[in-house]
Amino acid sequence: MADRPEALLFDVQGTATEFHASVSDALRTIDEGRHPGVSWEGVVDRWRAAYFVALEESRPTPGQDWGTVHSVYRSALDPLLAAEGVIGWTDSEREEATDAWRRLPPWPDTVPGLTRLRTRFTVATLSNADVGAVVEMSKRGGLPWDAVFTAEMAGVFKPDPRIYRMAARYLGFPPARIMMVASHKYDLRAAARLGFRTAFVARPLEFGPHGVVDTTYESDFDVNAADFLDLADQLGC
Repeated sequence: MADRPEALLFDVQGTATEFHASVSDALRTIDEGRHPGVSWEGVVDRWRAAYFVALEESRPTPGQDWGTVHSVYRSALDPLLAAEGVIGWTDSEREEATDAWRRLPPWPDTVPGLTRLRTRFTVATLSNADVGAVVEMSKRGGLPWDAVFTAEMAGVFKPDPRIYRMAARYLGFPPARIMMVASHKYDLRAAARLGFRTAFVARPLEFGPHGVVDTTYESDFDVNAADFLDLADQLGC
């Protein structure tokens, strides 16, 4: 690749880590069979959708107090449980359920892929998750980042241009020398509009084995990859 990038920025939830099965399992464990008719996978689908709606409705403005992503997930949980007829969960159980989003495991290819990529590039996160959540996931999963950048540090959520510019400023490279890596196309296209390079990584199981996920390779991305190992191959690592 001509003029190869110096740094790679990675989305975390869904791209570097798996959430559908892990959060579903956490909810099922907490419930301990009290509500056998509930599809916990369906709850996670609706919870994730509610999270995106809440982010869109609560776009922060300069000077506004920052609301954590943890609080967004927590606020969305109660109405979801009520709609499913889930009763009797204590506040501590609901908090434990919300904490599942801080403990997402990496995909099997993530750590070996990042380890290879790190031999040639600076690798960092650019996530909408809270700083503490990304740090906890990284420590639990052994994710070898060189740096952690999140929306909390920029005061805005992706795809706001300010979060991408924040990461570029801290990295010390112009956007053209940085590649955004994500399984979400809106994220990549927001970065591309600012001059970043882009790499799409397909995650067909992001929403579980029966979920509908857009994994089509697109010509407007600089790289299309099956996983992080494929990305490492294509970037010469």
